[in-house]
Amino acid sequence: MRTFNEYVKNLRLEKGISLREFCRRAGIDTSNWSKIERGILPPPKSKKVLESIREVLSLTESSDEYQTLKELTVMAHIPAEILDNKTVIDKLPLFFRTLRGDKPTEKELDNLIRLLKE
Repeated sequence: MRTFNEYVKNLRLEKGISLREFCRRAGIDTSNWSKIERGILPPPKSKKVLESIREVLSLTESSDEYQTLKELTVMAHIPAEILDNKTVIDKLPLFFRTLRGDKPTEKELDNLIRLLKE
Protein backbone atom coordinates (compact mmCIF):
# COMPACT_ATOMS: atom_id res chain seq x y z
CA MET A 1 0.00 0.00 0.00
CA ARG A 2 1.28 3.45 -0.90
CA THR A 3 1.79 5.80 2.06
CA PHE A 4 1.60 9.56 2.46
CA ASN A 5 5.25 9.87 3.47
CA GLU A 6 6.55 7.90 0.48
CA TYR A 7 4.22 9.66 -1.93
CA VAL A 8 5.15 13.21 -0.90
CA LYS A 9 8.84 12.41 -0.72
CA ASN A 10 8.75 10.95 -4.25
CA LEU A 11 6.85 13.98 -5.60
CA ARG A 12 9.34 16.31 -3.92
CA LEU A 13 12.33 14.44 -5.33
CA GLU A 14 10.77 14.27 -8.82
CA LYS A 15 10.51 18.07 -8.71
CA GLY A 16 14.17 18.29 -7.64
CA ILE A 17 13.34 20.05 -4.38
CA SER A 18 15.59 19.40 -1.39
CA LEU A 19 14.05 18.70 2.00
CA ARG A 20 15.24 22.03 3.41
CA GLU A 21 14.01 24.01 0.41
CA PHE A 22 10.65 22.23 0.48
CA CYS A 23 10.21 23.07 4.17
CA ARG A 24 11.32 26.67 3.67
CA ARG A 25 8.80 27.22 0.86
CA ALA A 26 5.98 25.45 2.73
CA GLY A 27 6.71 27.10 6.06
CA ILE A 28 7.17 23.72 7.75
CA ASP A 29 9.70 22.77 10.43
CA THR A 30 12.43 20.71 8.74
CA SER A 31 12.97 18.35 11.66
CA ASN A 32 9.28 17.49 12.00
CA TRP A 33 8.83 17.15 8.25
CA SER A 34 11.79 14.79 8.05
CA LYS A 35 10.06 12.62 10.65
CA ILE A 36 6.86 12.69 8.57
CA GLU A 37 8.73 11.62 5.42
CA ARG A 38 10.37 8.79 7.36
CA GLY A 39 7.00 7.63 8.68
CA ILE A 40 7.79 8.44 12.32
CA LEU A 41 5.10 11.12 12.57
CA PRO A 42 1.68 11.03 10.88
CA PRO A 43 0.83 13.39 8.02
CA PRO A 44 -0.53 16.82 8.87
CA LYS A 45 -4.30 17.11 9.22
CA SER A 46 -4.32 20.85 8.60
CA LYS A 47 -5.87 21.92 5.31
CA LYS A 48 -3.58 24.97 5.37
CA VAL A 49 -0.47 22.76 5.52
CA LEU A 50 -1.79 20.52 2.73
CA GLU A 51 -2.43 23.61 0.62
CA SER A 52 1.16 24.75 1.24
CA ILE A 53 2.44 21.34 0.18
CA ARG A 54 0.25 21.47 -2.93
CA GLU A 55 1.62 24.88 -3.87
CA VAL A 56 5.27 23.94 -3.32
CA LEU A 57 4.82 20.82 -5.45
CA SER A 58 2.97 22.85 -8.14
CA LEU A 59 -0.13 20.63 -7.99
CA THR A 60 -3.49 21.96 -9.08
CA GLU A 61 -6.45 21.49 -6.75
CA SER A 62 -8.15 19.22 -9.26
CA SER A 63 -5.09 17.12 -10.11
CA ASP A 64 -5.02 13.40 -9.47
CA GLU A 65 -1.78 13.89 -7.54
CA TYR A 66 -3.40 16.31 -5.10
CA GLN A 67 -6.45 14.08 -4.69
CA THR A 68 -4.12 11.16 -3.93
CA LEU A 69 -2.21 13.31 -1.44
CA LYS A 70 -5.43 14.11 0.42
CA GLU A 71 -6.61 10.49 0.32
CA LEU A 72 -3.32 9.22 1.71
CA THR A 73 -3.52 11.84 4.46
CA VAL A 74 -6.92 10.52 5.52
CA MET A 75 -5.81 6.90 5.25
CA ALA A 76 -2.88 7.56 7.58
CA HIS A 77 -5.36 8.49 10.31
CA ILE A 78 -7.65 5.46 9.89
CA PRO A 79 -7.42 2.98 12.81
CA ALA A 80 -5.05 0.05 12.22
CA GLU A 81 -7.76 -2.60 12.65
CA ILE A 82 -9.60 -1.16 9.66
CA LEU A 83 -6.44 -0.85 7.58
CA ASP A 84 -5.65 -4.50 8.29
CA ASN A 85 -8.75 -5.49 6.31
CA LYS A 86 -7.51 -5.80 2.70
CA THR A 87 -11.05 -5.73 1.33
CA VAL A 88 -11.67 -2.36 2.96
CA ILE A 89 -8.33 -0.99 1.76
CA ASP A 90 -9.05 -2.07 -1.80
CA LYS A 91 -12.35 -0.14 -1.72
CA LEU A 92 -11.02 3.10 -0.21
CA PRO A 93 -10.05 4.67 -3.57
CA LEU A 94 -13.60 4.05 -4.83
CA PHE A 95 -15.00 5.48 -1.61
CA PHE A 96 -12.88 8.64 -1.93
CA ARG A 97 -13.79 9.07 -5.61
CA THR A 98 -17.45 8.78 -4.67
CA LEU A 99 -17.04 11.43 -1.97
CA ARG A 100 -15.46 13.75 -4.58
CA GLY A 101 -18.49 13.30 -6.78
CA ASP A 102 -16.94 10.96 -9.35
CA LYS A 103 -19.66 8.52 -10.32
CA PRO A 104 -18.70 4.88 -9.70
CA THR A 105 -19.87 2.09 -11.96
CA GLU A 106 -22.94 0.18 -10.83
CA LYS A 107 -20.80 -2.84 -10.01
CA GLU A 108 -18.39 -0.73 -7.93
CA LEU A 109 -21.30 0.83 -6.07
CA ASP A 110 -22.89 -2.56 -5.39
CA ASN A 111 -19.60 -3.91 -4.06
CA LEU A 112 -19.12 -0.86 -1.84
CA ILE A 113 -22.66 -1.15 -0.42
CA ARG A 114 -22.13 -4.85 0.26
CA LEU A 115 -18.86 -4.12 2.01
CA LEU A 116 -20.38 -1.38 4.17
CA LYS A 117 -23.19 -3.73 5.22
CA GLU A 118 -20.65 -6.33 6.36
